Amino acid sequence: MNKTDLYRKLYALQDLQYRDIQIKIIPTINPESVIGVRTPELKRLAKDILKAGDYNGFLEELPHKYFEENQLHAFIISGIKDLGECMEELEKFLPHVDNWTTCDQMSPKIFRKHKDVLFSHIKEWVNSEKTYAVRFGVGMLMEHFLDDDFDPLYPELVAKLRSEEYYVNMMIAWYFATALAKQYESILPFIEEKRLDDWTHNKAIQKSLESRRITEEQKLYLKSLKVVR
Repeated sequence: MNKTDLYRKLYALQDLQYRDIQIKIIPTINPESVIGVRTPELKRLAKDILKAGDYNGFLEELPHKYFEENQLHAFIISGIKDLGECMEELEKFLPHVDNWTTCDQMSPKIFRKHKDVLFSHIKEWVNSEKTYAVRFGVGMLMEHFLDDDFDPLYPELVAKLRSEEYYVNMMIAWYFATALAKQYESILPFIEEKRLDDWTHNKAIQKSLESRRITEEQKLYLKSLKVVR
């Protein structure tokens, strides 16, 4: 895939109004790196590139110049069907992820069939020094291990995390809010015992109060557990 052709395609899809929105909601990225291409367009482009099989050169060219290249990279990884190749490319890319959008929208489909392998990597990611590796690891626990594959040991892993990074703590809060909606009885003790730092504890409760999957009675009780500072 030729970079000149790729940039031509991306700029042909540019939406300046959307670009301005992206810059506002993703403060960690350089505004000059944002072209302004909507996600569905990038996903279609990634699908075409995967179908053509012409992506190895692109994946090797790190770091990328544009935010949209990182998005495209994430969507290509998400569509790779070979587990070994997918994990190898993911491990090379994670240190270069610099924003919550790219982190959260990267979700390899192949992981659904290989939970054991995924979990072994999650344990490494959540202990990383890289903000978005940690966020990605917690996000994968939330996506893949809160239903039939749930184990009380998983929230223990998340509750032990301590970070000064906003985007890590927001993901931890999101994890526990989602876990409360899916595994209320198992997760409630983490909130009752205040196992999270105060900010994350309160944010998890706040996000739970916004959830339609949690009953009004549960919300009333959770609200009573907020830490008053």
